[in-house]
Amino acid sequence: MAPASGTAASAGGGAGAAAGGSGAAGARVDAEAQPENASFYEQVGGHETFVKLARVFYEQVAADPEFRAMYPEEDLGPAEERLRMFLEQYWGGPKTYSEQRGHPRLRMRHAPYTVDFAARDTWLRHMRAAVDSLDLAPLLEETLWDYLERAAHSMVNSA
Repeated sequence: MAPASGTAASAGGGAGAAAGGSGAAGARVDAEAQPENASFYEQVGGHETFVKLARVFYEQVAADPEFRAMYPEEDLGPAEERLRMFLEQYWGGPKTYSEQRGHPRLRMRHAPYTVDFAARDTWLRHMRAAVDSLDLAPLLEETLWDYLERAAHSMVNSA
């Protein structure tokens, strides 16, 4: 789900610069309070927003026994942390994901798993609930959702 060029920090840099909204921690993310060159990561509320996004997504996964079976780890905590770190890096936050795990190589990392259209749609349904929980400004939400949708479609490796 990373950009092909590997320039995660610039992926969403200018998107939504004029949009305000609420961050995950409940603090208003006000475009006027943001520097003109604020990253998407900063615009949506930073770390706490991505913590909430990953947490709500994996709560959805845990409550779906059929989809949960796709995850080999008994504890979903490490998967939640990896998702959070990846998305933070992609949207201009800390580079912790690459520092700990190397290049994202999402298609390669997902290749051992059967990701068919049903799995993609289920992933998107759970991620939609997570995105909705953030209460972002419309432009920020649309930017985030557009990326997540495209990324999910690119992970399909089985008909």
